Amino acid sequence: MLPRPKKRFGQHFLTDRHYLRRIVEAIDPRPGDAMVEIGPGTGILTAELASVVRPLHVVEIDRDLAARLREQFAGEGVVVHEADALEFPFESLPGALRIVGNLPYNVSTPILFRVAEHAEQVRDCVFMLQREVVDRMVAAPGSPDYGRLSVMLQYRFAMALALKVPPGAFTPPPKVDSALVRMEPLDPQRTRARDEALFARLVAAAFSQRRKTLRNAARAWAGEDAFRAAGIDPGRRGETLSVAEFVALADAAGALPPHE
Repeated sequence: MLPRPKKRFGQHFLTDRHYLRRIVEAIDPRPGDAMVEIGPGTGILTAELASVVRPLHVVEIDRDLAARLREQFAGEGVVVHEADALEFPFESLPGALRIVGNLPYNVSTPILFRVAEHAEQVRDCVFMLQREVVDRMVAAPGSPDYGRLSVMLQYRFAMALALKVPPGAFTPPPKVDSALVRMEPLDPQRTRARDEALFARLVAAAFSQRRKTLRNAARAWAGEDAFRAAGIDPGRRGETLSVAEFVALADAAGALPPHE
């Protein structure tokens, strides 16, 4: 018997065994992996992972489900953390983490940004998300789906759509299609913004009003001198800039005196 899904947690439980097998194949768990699952729910994926990985850490916000998981996996090497993934201290877990899970659709984007904060501790991530969110994550510059989420995640990760999953694979079926995405941290020696806080503010401003040119949208963070130094036309719009161009613009803005 499945537990009653709780709307406030955005719960949709994976129940299709065919897609479960394909998800496990995409994750490819191995003995010795330092793995943590976000949103284990009923434990259908947990059981597959725990048969290979010990210990397996799981983070579940639902108190009732957490208690059920503790009982279900007692003595099987599953460490249940009753916690909100947005507040969970991933840094407290040892090793190069493999973070997996079916993310609650109502808070998936904040969780992605939270995981990105720990990119240097992560080996890889495999997440189930709304298909439209995955499309935004992997989008290329110039495409309609390219935006703040694309830039901020692609700044830290290489990403690829791994699997499309229909609504019928879940109970209750969500009203949207889902997809599995793989995220692998980029080399720490890659080109990085000298001031990552400024980079983040600039990216947010560039996409705050998509119809505006960068000259107007990012006025508070980058003046004409910064655009000139970065070799970027201020008449362009944010969705046309690559991650590397955003880095160059942020670095140029940060190297110049504050502008009015």
